[in-house]
Amino acid sequence: MTLEDFSEFTDDEGSADPNEGESADPDEGESADPDEGESADVDGTGDVGTSDGSDAVDGGAGRATQADPDPGVAADRAPEGDAEFAPYDAEAAGSDAGLGVVSVSQGLRVAEEAEDTTLRAFVTTDNRDSVRLGKYLIVPYPDGERLFCRITALEYAQEFRSDDATEIHARRQMRRDDFAERDYKFMAELEPMSVVYADGDGLSRRMTDRVPKPGAVVEAAADDAEIKTGLKIPETGVFLGHLSVGGETVRTAAEPPTVDYRITDDYDDGDPLAFRHTLVAGGTGSGKTHASKNVLRQYLDSDRTYPMDDGREARMAVVQFDPQDEYAQMHDDNPALDAATARRLEREGIAHGGHEDTVALVPTVPNATYSADGHRAEQVEFTIPFSMVNEYDMPWLIAGSGLNDNQYSGLLTLLNRFFDGHGDSGTYRQFLSFLDDPALKTELDETGRVHEKTFEAVMRRVRAVPGGVFDGDAKPITDLDHTLVRPGGLTVIPTYHLASSRQKEMFVLVASTLLIDDKLSNDPGSDRIKETPLLIGMDEAHNFLTDADTVQANRVIGKFTEAAKQGRKERLGLFLITQDPQDVAESVFKQVNTKVVLNLGDEDAIKSVNIPTSLAGKVPYMEQGQMVVYSPDNSEPVELVGLSTCVTRHGD
Repeated sequence: MTLEDFSEFTDDEGSADPNEGESADPDEGESADPDEGESADVDGTGDVGTSDGSDAVDGGAGRATQADPDPGVAADRAPEGDAEFAPYDAEAAGSDAGLGVVSVSQGLRVAEEAEDTTLRAFVTTDNRDSVRLGKYLIVPYPDGERLFCRITALEYAQEFRSDDATEIHARRQMRRDDFAERDYKFMAELEPMSVVYADGDGLSRRMTDRVPKPGAVVEAAADDAEIKTGLKIPETGVFLGHLSVGGETVRTAAEPPTVDYRITDDYDDGDPLAFRHTLVAGGTGSGKTHASKNVLRQYLDSDRTYPMDDGREARMAVVQFDPQDEYAQMHDDNPALDAATARRLEREGIAHGGHEDTVALVPTVPNATYSADGHRAEQVEFTIPFSMVNEYDMPWLIAGSGLNDNQYSGLLTLLNRFFDGHGDSGTYRQFLSFLDDPALKTELDETGRVHEKTFEAVMRRVRAVPGGVFDGDAKPITDLDHTLVRPGGLTVIPTYHLASSRQKEMFVLVASTLLIDDKLSNDPGSDRIKETPLLIGMDEAHNFLTDADTVQANRVIGKFTEAAKQGRKERLGLFLITQDPQDVAESVFKQVNTKVVLNLGDEDAIKSVNIPTSLAGKVPYMEQGQMVVYSPDNSEPVELVGLSTCVTRHGD
């Protein structure tokens, strides 16, 4: 027997034939004609009409009888034998607005604690396919204020009392091609984010302090100004991307229909967030370099300036440490950026096109050749003069590994004696020759100034310095401060052509120390560096800002920690890019205010960036260019989609 095959079922008399006992034909057996046979008991009183129709249906006086129906009613009936009822004009007045209405079926409550808040909306059938987790909604109050909220949960609930966990129900559904939406309630759980209200000619926001009315219409947020106000997104600033939900760009009724997300860059709204530091985290192929180029290009815009203490307005200088030689490409236009895209970027106030004032400042060492096939930027080679050890008080430059107190004291004694005899023109090679003098070791030991064993330990450390980093055939970096830092200029320091990580550490350490010390000093060696707003960028920051066993590596961390703590007041910002944020030294990481997180697959990496749980769960599933921005001093945590086309050259 198959489902819905009732041929074997019997009635109470045991008959298997449905025609036995009760006829399906109105002319046979019990008549379907109300004028024939015996009428059914209508209200359970036992009073029924008779076969001749002479009695009232319920026996009550004044009621219509079977035999004598109301002539008015009879006139409205369809002709006998007609299978359809006469049509009525029953079109609904007006039209539906919004996605649904606020429901009180499970409570309606707004509280100071999020877990005590109960705010749910019933979503009508026609709108259910367009509703997504994270979608921004508006709930109006009667006085014109509006509650800005977002969807945090979606749920189907039973519309009628029924059990859909049965064999019959399941197999019936399996034979259907559609789903009966009207059989279920579709409920959206909402998180109140702010109350938006008119304030003069604009809008303002405040914390949620009132509950919406039951049955209030719930609408999709579709006004650019209202969305920005609800999320506390600045109207102006450095462009990062367009607001999105689940990877889909939020659309509005404005032109352009997207909602641009910007980072505060004006002292009128507090310190520019560039000087409170930015971290861009993303795995390989997530689009972090693409996104970083787009952001850095905004800081280099000719219209972007910062007020200085002397009353000047100065443009930002960007110095980018580049282990993959990708950022010098920012000198060139992107051939993939067509005229239509350029016009759209201009309408949105997004800087684009190659940045002409780009210089590749190339470290030089023997047997290492820098190839600039990927860009047309100017190239300037530099070297580290050994005199920096003395002139800039950097004895740790030649301490290949940790020195104890006696060894460090011995190193200082040897350096002072060497520079006293050779002056600032003394070279690293000359210093090694100086240490090779056996008479020097004997003299220092006999006078008790440097013990013989200490002298030998210092010599081993000094000789461990990677070869070729000092006194190369190029201009010393100390003479290139005006090339290193230029208002409105981009300086890229590539390190991919250097053979060893120690060499890379040395060049990054020297350049960053020069920048940070002069920027934070009250007596700088370079007024150019001191008086220019500066953004120091570092790609693959996890390779340079992680705990290590070398003095040089720890000094890099120390310098960047100092910059992170004091940079804001000196107009010095850090822009760190990494695929392993968990490896960045905590002393630097905890000073970062703005975190831009693209796709990350590693659980430890996701935990380390410390973004809200609701957004952290999306990170492993984000496509290239999708990102989460967590910048508490700028806006609510949001999801963005970056520009699909890089504003400068990118890639081969």
